[in-house]
Order: sequence, then C-alpha cells, then structure tokens
Amino acid sequence: MNLSSVDLGIILVYFVTVVLLGLWVSRRGSKDLDSYFLGGKTLPWYMLGVSDASGMFDISGTMWMVYILFVYGLKSIWLPFLWPVFNQIFLMMFLSAWLRRSNVLTGAEWIETRFGRGTGANLAHLSVVFFALINVIGMLAYAFKGIGKFAVVMFPWNYSENTYAVVILALTSLYAIKGGMISVVITEVLQFLILSVTSVMIGIIAIVKVSPDMVRRFVPAGWESPFFGWKLGIDWTGIFDKVNDAIRQDGNEFFMIIFGMMFFKGVLASLAGPAPNYDMQRILATRSPREASLMNGMVNVVLYFPRYMMITGITVLAIAFLMPELQAMPKPDFEKLLPIVLAHHVPVGVVGFLLAGLLAAFMSNFAATLNAAPAYIVNDVYKRFMNPAVKPRTQVTMGRLSSVAVLVIGILFGLLTHRITDVMMWIVGALYGGYVMSNVLKWYWWRFNGHGYFWGMIAGIVSAMFIPSLASMVMGYGVNPLYTFPFILALSIIGCFAGTLLTRPEDDEVLMKFYKTVRPWGFWGPIREKVMRLDPSFEPNRNFKKDMTNVAVGIVWQLSLTALPVYLVLQNWQWFGIVLATLVATSVFIKYNWYDKLPR
Repeated sequence: MNLSSVDLGIILVYFVTVVLLGLWVSRRGSKDLDSYFLGGKTLPWYMLGVSDASGMFDISGTMWMVYILFVYGLKSIWLPFLWPVFNQIFLMMFLSAWLRRSNVLTGAEWIETRFGRGTGANLAHLSVVFFALINVIGMLAYAFKGIGKFAVVMFPWNYSENTYAVVILALTSLYAIKGGMISVVITEVLQFLILSVTSVMIGIIAIVKVSPDMVRRFVPAGWESPFFGWKLGIDWTGIFDKVNDAIRQDGNEFFMIIFGMMFFKGVLASLAGPAPNYDMQRILATRSPREASLMNGMVNVVLYFPRYMMITGITVLAIAFLMPELQAMPKPDFEKLLPIVLAHHVPVGVVGFLLAGLLAAFMSNFAATLNAAPAYIVNDVYKRFMNPAVKPRTQVTMGRLSSVAVLVIGILFGLLTHRITDVMMWIVGALYGGYVMSNVLKWYWWRFNGHGYFWGMIAGIVSAMFIPSLASMVMGYGVNPLYTFPFILALSIIGCFAGTLLTRPEDDEVLMKFYKTVRPWGFWGPIREKVMRLDPSFEPNRNFKKDMTNVAVGIVWQLSLTALPVYLVLQNWQWFGIVLATLVATSVFIKYNWYDKLPR
C-alpha cells in the first residue's frame, strides 16, 4: 500500500506521543514492585476498566474476528466463547471481589492465601508461574504473527512480516518495560479513545457505502442469523467454495459439538477466575472489592460496541467490494481481510487515524501482556525462593530485564508460527483446558490442597503441550485443539484428585483465614462451622443463587452488546430492534439485582 505523507505523519506523531507519554509517567512506576506492577493501587476503577478493555482490543484478535464474521456470519458471535468472553461476566458479578479481597500482587502469590507456605503450597506456587510464563509467551507469539500480517499489507516498505513485527514490538517495549503498570494504563486510556473513534468511523463508512442488498448478494442463506443446528447451517457452495475449505480447516462443521465444548469449557474457565495475565493484574490493582467488580463491568460496557463497529464495517466492505478479487486468489488468506480493506476502501487522511487506532489496539494488548510476565519471575521465584531481602529498586530492574527475556522468547516462537488461528486455538482450546480444573477446585472445595493443585496443573499443562500434536499425527491432518479438551481435562482431574486425596488437608488456620477473608460460596461446610464457632457474628456468603442468576442474565446482556453494532452496520432493523429491546431489559435487571446490591 502506498501511504500518503499525511497518513505517515499521523502515524509517526502518534507513535512519538504515546512513547513519550509512557516514558514521562514511568517515574511513578519505579518506586517499588507494588508501584511497578499494580500502580500502587491508586488508579480509579473506570481508568483500569478502559485500560483492560484496550488490552483486549488486540489487532490479532480483531483480524481473527473479521475473518470469522466473514466466514460464519452472525453465528460467529458464539466463537469468542472459546476464550471465553463471558468470563468477564463471572468476574463482574462475584469473582473480582473475591480475588481483590486477597490483597496480593500476583496470581502465584495468591496461592499462599489459599494453601499456606508448605511443600504443597510451594509446588502449587511454581505451577502457576510455569503456566503464566507459557501463557505470556504464547500470547506474544500470537501478537507477533498478527502485527506482522497486518503491517506487511499496510506499510509501503518491502520488508517481511517478521521484520515489521520485530520493529513494532521493540518500539512498544520501550515504555511498557520502563514504566510498568502506570505507563501501560495511562497510554492505554489514550489509545482506547483513539481506537473507539476510529472504530465508529469505519462502521459509519460501511453504512454509507454499502446497502443491505449489496451484502446479501454475496453471502449464503442463514448468514445473518445467529442460530444453528447440529451442523453450522452455512453453505458457500456456488458463491465462494474456498470459504467452505476454511470452515473444514477450522474443524467447525459440526457446530453443535463445538458449541457444547466451548460453553462447557467456558463455564469451567470462568468459574476458575482470571488466568494470571493482565486481566488479573488490573483486578488486583483496584482500590477495593467493589471497585474490582465495577472495573469488570466497565470492560463490558465500553469494549463491545466500538470493537464490533470496526469488525462489521471491515467485513461488510470486504463482502461488497473485494469478492471478485478474493475469488480470483488461488489460496485466499482471510486473516488478512482487515489490512486489505483498509488499503483499498478508506479515504486518504482517514487511513492515518485508522492505522493509529489499530496500532493502538496492538500496542495496548502487547504492553499489557508483557507487563504481566516479569512479576512472576521476580516476585514469585527470585524474591520468594532466592532472595527475600532484595531491595525494591533491584526488583524493578530485574522486572525490566525479565521483560526483555520473555519478549525475546515470544518473538522466537512467533517466528515458528504460520496462522493467527492456530496459535489462538492452542491457547484457548488446549492450554486453558489444562488450567481450569485446579483453579475451579481452589475456590469451591475446602479439601483441595496444594499438592492436588500442583499435579492437576502439571498434568493439564503438559498434556496440552503434547496431546493436540499427537492427535494430529494419529489422524493424519490438523485437529482442532478444542476436540482434545476432554482428554486434557480428564488427565487434569486425575492429577487434582490423586494429589489431594493422597496427601493431608491444609492446616485449618490457613483455610479458616482464607474463608473468612475471601468469603466464597461452595463446599466449605467443615471450615464454615469452625469459623462460626470462633466468631458467631460471621456472615457466610449465601449469594450463590443471586450470583448465578446475574451471570445467566449477564451473558445474554453481553451477547446483546456484541450483536447490536453488527446489526446496526448491516442495517438489519428487525434484528436490531429485537437485540436493543433485549439489551434494555437485561440492563434494568442487572442494575437492580447487581449494581444496587454491591457492598459499599
């Protein structure tokens, strides 16, 4: 693409502004580890919520969502259940408050509040660090592949995907590594404002340039409906046969099975609480449990409308104007639809702002991911097991060096990957599958101990690293990692129960302190009785029905927030009215049954 001097100037000014702003505020993040990783727990919840939303608005994920909306139509709104997106609803309704009451720095440090400091607790602690680092490296490889594919189409210089990715990652790392959490949050708020404006602009351009009939002429029957049967119910035969090949490559033909596994795994993953990444970091950085819940509510409110305006706008422009070009390609790469549309169908001058917004999306997610990793190396390995007396300034320096090391490893893995979808499916279908059971049981079952946590995590993580590849070897072709989830989960469950039942329970003192501080509901009967004998005034958590009712309504609310901008850009007013009415009704319910009942 031949960018104009105006577009290049906008992008350059944006990059310089963001990097200088990040470096300028970085002094506030250099006092100690709490300041570096959590911003001293002084940042307001709404700023952390916008920052968290900005971190989720990543360019790789946006390219993937454009791809799935193009291929699967409105049925694509279910595919983000892979992550699962509705974990934000579980966090919003109750789990953020539970996590924030622990008052720790990282997910691994949280283990001490649940299992104490014995051998089992130390093993559990290290297994969290192991998962967190693998997760971050996987996410960095995912970001690397996405930004490379994007940049090679958008920028005019004849460099490879990998060269662009290395340069952009290096620039973003400057402020993320130097300033820690405060630099990341401040710059992410600015980035999200730019991103939201540019996203709405893309949606408006699509509404103005494309009529509903222009879209319907090029898509199969059922494309605009979110409903499906045993199979997907979309057939591109005779319209664009190569799209059917993409569906087969994804392994999503039997969509009812895929949906069932996505939802089952998603509920388990959501009950497990946040993975040890930037999402958890922002919860722990809030000022109180109430603000932690509000922060996750803010993520849902601000994220979906602008993001899906962009996703739908790009998809609609591709369908209306690029079909002949795509059909002529011997092997079209649908993951490149986003940059291809921007290169052909956005006016000069506007392109610069749009690219700045999309680069903001990438920088937000990348910086947040990179900032989450070194806390585990410094705080949870070096400080805990090697040098408890390490000075705060030394911890910050080590955090920066750890960031560089993790970045280099992530880039190396990025060089070995070929598709955004492959990396993403392994992370959410296999790796997170190995994570869930240990982290569900830790909240809801008093007897679960550190040994059970460790063996459940190790069995799950190691099997996630090998079973998908083994399945592909046996079948003779690539297998969707989600199909291997039941086997990974079964091995993790065996590890959890064997490790727990073959070793003694954790000390009553540790369990009683955890239960009294965090106040979870679940199978805590023996511990609850002991706490209430010592403190008759203690009020146990009896909100299970309320919380799960709010979760069920909240998932519908979140789906409405997702579908509303899609139908707006498609100008399908019948579905738009149905979704809007559903959104209003669920919003009123959530206001009275959740917001009004948050503890003051």
